[in-house]
Amino acid sequence: MNFAFTEEQEQLREFVRSFLEDKSSEAAVREQMETEKGYDDAVWSQMAEQLGLQSMIIPEEYGGQGFGFVELGVVLEEMGRSLLCAPFFSGVLASSAIMHADDDDAKKAHLAGIASGETIAALAFTEENGRWDEAGVTMEATSSGDGHTLSGTKSFVIDGHLADLLVVAARTGAGVSLFTVAGGASGIARESLATMDQTRKQARITFDNTPATLLGSDGAGWSTMATVLDLAAVALAAEQVGGAQFVLEMAVQYAKDRVQFGRPIGSFQAIKHKCADMLLEVESAKSAAYYALWCASEMNDELPEVASLAKAYCSEAYFHAAAENIQIHGGIGFTWEHPAHLYFKRAKSSELMFGDPTYHRELLAQRIGL
Repeated sequence: MNFAFTEEQEQLREFVRSFLEDKSSEAAVREQMETEKGYDDAVWSQMAEQLGLQSMIIPEEYGGQGFGFVELGVVLEEMGRSLLCAPFFSGVLASSAIMHADDDDAKKAHLAGIASGETIAALAFTEENGRWDEAGVTMEATSSGDGHTLSGTKSFVIDGHLADLLVVAARTGAGVSLFTVAGGASGIARESLATMDQTRKQARITFDNTPATLLGSDGAGWSTMATVLDLAAVALAAEQVGGAQFVLEMAVQYAKDRVQFGRPIGSFQAIKHKCADMLLEVESAKSAAYYALWCASEMNDELPEVASLAKAYCSEAYFHAAAENIQIHGGIGFTWEHPAHLYFKRAKSSELMFGDPTYHRELLAQRIGL
C-alpha cells in the first residue's frame, strides 16, 4: 500500500474543501439544520452536477465514476470538517448495500438515480432496540404474490424523513433479508426524531403491509449487511477525522489569539498539554482511518478487524478533541453562538452510530479470536 495520498487525491481534497468553505459555512449549516428537510437543494444539485460527489464509488456501468473508498474518505473527511448538511452519507450506506447484494437488476434500477443525485436513498436497519447486530433485526417480511410486504418499525434512519428509496433489513423464514422500498409506497409513516446532532436528520419509519422488492437472495441479507456495516464504520471514521482535525485547529488558533494576564493562553502549560494531547489523538485517528480506507478500497480480509478498530479509536479521539476545544475556549465555548457545540454534538452522535467504542472493541476481540 501507499502511505501517502496521490497528487490527484490531494487535488480532490482541495477542490472539495474550497467548495464546502463556500457552500457549507457556519451560517449555512445553522440555516439548514433548522429546516425540516435539512439541506439545500441547490447545493445538492451542484454536488452532483459540478463535482460528481454522489457518483464517486458507484461503478461506471451504472452511471458512476468508479472511484474507491480512499477517494470517498477524502471527501467525507472534508464533509466532516465543514459539518455539511446533506443526505450524502445516507446515500453511501444505501448504495453500498445495493452494490454488495449481488442483484444486477437492483443495481440497474437504482444506482444511476443515486449517482445523479435525483434519488435520495437511505438504509433502514436499526430498530427501537438500538442494536447493530443480526439479532437486532426483528421486522417481519411476508411473501405476497410475486413480492413481499413489510410490517414493523425502523428507527434512527439517517435522512429517512425524505428518502425516495429505502433499503430495509427484515426477517423472512430464511433469515435476515434486504428489500428495496419506494419512498411513496403505501403503508409508510415517517416521523422526524429530535436528536442531539441537528446537522444530521434522523427519522422513525413505520411500515404497515408495505410492498417491498427483495434485494439479493432471500436469507442472505446479513452477509451483505455485515460488509455494509464495516464499510459504514470506516466511512464514519473518515468523517470523524475531518471534524477532529478542524476542532484541533480551532483550539490552537484560539490559544494563540486569546490573551490573558498579558500573554496568549497558549503559553500556559495546561493549555499546551491539552493541545499536545489533542494533536497526538487526531494524528493517531488519521492513521487508523486511512489504513481502514485502504482496506475498504481493497476489500481485503483485514477489513472487519480494522473497521472496528478505526471506529472505536476515531470516535473517542473526535469526542475528546471536541470536548477539549470547548474547555480551551472557556466560557464562550459553551454558548449557542459559538460553533464549538455543533462539533461536540456531531462527535457524540457519531460516537454512538453503528455501535459505540465499547461495542466495537468487543467486536474486534471476537474477530481476532480473543
